[in-house]
Amino acid sequence: MPNHVPTELRPEYPIRTERLLLRPLAIGDVDALLTYRGRPDVCRYVPFEPMDRRVIDDRLAAGWATTTLTDEGQALTLGAELARTGELVGDVVLFWRSREHRGGEIGYVLNPDFAGHGYATEAAREMLRLGFDGLGLHRIVARIDERNDASAKLARRLGMRQEARLVHNEMFKGEWSTEIDFAMLAEEWPAHRDAEQGR
Repeated sequence: MPNHVPTELRPEYPIRTERLLLRPLAIGDVDALLTYRGRPDVCRYVPFEPMDRRVIDDRLAAGWATTTLTDEGQALTLGAELARTGELVGDVVLFWRSREHRGGEIGYVLNPDFAGHGYATEAAREMLRLGFDGLGLHRIVARIDERNDASAKLARRLGMRQEARLVHNEMFKGEWSTEIDFAMLAEEWPAHRDAEQGR
């Protein structure tokens, strides 16, 4: 694995996985994004409220317009599209948290209409690959509301290790939230990457 300090990540799009194309979100995705990012059940345990068209338009023009990572503090959000149909099934994000400590974080949001097929796991695994193999990160975390059982199961399927349970650590949408933190190190990544490739 890379031992250098991360410098930048400039993927070529679309990024192909077994069944998905990962690519920057675009104005043509607004309706598809509204179908899941506008749902209260999808937004219940994530750090944003249900989105309307104006909010999505603003995000597309700002943060979601990022297609490369050139410094800490940046985030790369990609849409996960079914390669065979072109349908947007969700989106995933890689945050570059620290250049000095080579730290990152992943997140994922899936349209429930496409749940149960492993698409979110497939897309999130690719974000780990971009973070470790592409950017040269040392450690990637996932921070999850304890009540979000599906998200925690996904982190475990990726091979991430639960490291912490922070009881009532944040006032989240009007109530105290308990956070569970998962992590993977660069030295642990090859075993999970290679096991998936050998499936």
